[in-house]
Amino acid sequence: MMKVLITGGTGFIGSALTRSLTEQGFDVTVLSRNPDTVEKICGPGVKALNNLNQLKPEDTYQVIINLAGAPIFDAHWSDARKQVIRDSRINLTKQLVACMTRMTVKPELLISGSAIGYYGDQGDVVLTEQSVPRTDFSQQLCADWENEAKQAEQIGVRVCLIRTGLVLAEGGGLLQRMLLPFRLGLGGRLGSGRQWMSWIHRQDWIAIAIKMITDPSMQGPYNATAPNPVTNCEFTRTLAHCLKRPAFMPVPAWLLKILLGEMSGLVLGSQRVLPERLLAQGFSFKYTDLSSALNQALRSL
Repeated sequence: MMKVLITGGTGFIGSALTRSLTEQGFDVTVLSRNPDTVEKICGPGVKALNNLNQLKPEDTYQVIINLAGAPIFDAHWSDARKQVIRDSRINLTKQLVACMTRMTVKPELLISGSAIGYYGDQGDVVLTEQSVPRTDFSQQLCADWENEAKQAEQIGVRVCLIRTGLVLAEGGGLLQRMLLPFRLGLGGRLGSGRQWMSWIHRQDWIAIAIKMITDPSMQGPYNATAPNPVTNCEFTRTLAHCLKRPAFMPVPAWLLKILLGEMSGLVLGSQRVLPERLLAQGFSFKYTDLSSALNQALRSL
């Protein structure tokens, strides 16, 4: 039985991934500050660690999946908050690699979280894993996070970096934030609506992670986004259509900048990202069009 350690395993993506791995027979341990809640969130039989210091050199995990990080959208980006966001990703990844270094038997694979924020705001430019990034806070965060994870290659660990787009599913994430105004008929485009949104259904994200585990040829960065990104205008129109609601209440860019400050770049910035390396690897997406992904996510809400 393959043993897997997951950081961030109680989150929106991590909890669904943990349940899926457990169902497929993996032996899963989750690192959590609240170990008593792990089984309730992630399912029966999932073990819990509340601190990386509990990892002993003789412990063995074939796979470590690193998804931990303070929520990026939950509070204004003061200097202190930005430091929390960075430390919760970069410092934890550094500690994780140090733990792996001390292990008598090294893991075979580290899957480490990242995001399409790696590329920065690039307008209509089509972005692949080879694209040159444009520097801003999110880009620097992702680049530094990835660099810490890549240190595991020095001890012979295969490293896959999963650059995640906007994840769609029930129970959290972007969709949860958008539902109330849209259900009230108060939805609308954000700013000009011309910015690109590169999205992925959570089921496809999980399938990518499992392919990384089972396919030893996979290494380096992969864009975890569906092959058909859409503009914010199209996303808005499609969501409203799926909910059978109007969407005629645009939110002007100036208001978003006042309300969100620097964080407004997350909703006004544009990343037109394609999963070039996944497609070359033969990965087949279950949800390639936004309408089917949204309908599936909304079915259980």
